[in-house]
Amino acid sequence: MTIPAWLTNSHFVMLGLLLGFAFAHSGGAALRPWAEKHIGARLYRVLFAVTSLPLAIILIIYFLNHRYDGLQLWQVQGVPGVQSLVWVLSAISFLFLYPATFNLLEIAAIQKPQVHLYETGIIRITRHPQMVGQIIWCIAHTLWLGTSFTLVTSIGLVLHHLFGVWHGDRRLSKRYGESFAEMKQRTSVIPFIAVLDGRQSIKWEEFLRPAYFGVAIFVLLLWWSHSLLLQATNSIQL
Repeated sequence: MTIPAWLTNSHFVMLGLLLGFAFAHSGGAALRPWAEKHIGARLYRVLFAVTSLPLAIILIIYFLNHRYDGLQLWQVQGVPGVQSLVWVLSAISFLFLYPATFNLLEIAAIQKPQVHLYETGIIRITRHPQMVGQIIWCIAHTLWLGTSFTLVTSIGLVLHHLFGVWHGDRRLSKRYGESFAEMKQRTSVIPFIAVLDGRQSIKWEEFLRPAYFGVAIFVLLLWWSHSLLLQATNSIQL
């Protein structure tokens, strides 16, 4: 069987990188109870970050360097309004990807990392904001780039995050039991479903937190430095 010329090796490399990251990230999350018991919460967090962050950086660089590989499925970059739509969707995606429910001091292991059962802020909209944010990000960038490589990357990312929905709920259920079962009944995976059917209500004051302003500033900085970021990654051969 002849492989089409447009199906470049980068498609398969990206799938391999995504699989490696998913194994390290989800596998590390599954090992958390055992690891915290034997080596402590802070050391676990450091080892988890040391494993996951380099893989994530490699993924980002590889994606940016090969984003136009493969078949051009569509081309909408010249269509009026599309660029603005992509930026708006990207900004929204970051609000879900990095919700204010995360304690940055715990992530950096400055405070003792703990597993929390949150039901405030963006969790009222969706119980799995990172999955929702990733899907929005993938839609925006696949629309903008329109290549088979980007489509393959997006499919891989979405599948990993859908697995994360099941895996995350399973881990919280094992840790919290009935408390998580009750919280699960009051929230939804699909955004706004629990709000629309009356199980949940949005409290906008919960969004008036520094972390959300931080995300907004990050988006503005990313917009300003986007071309510089592309130039920097192009200088790294991956």
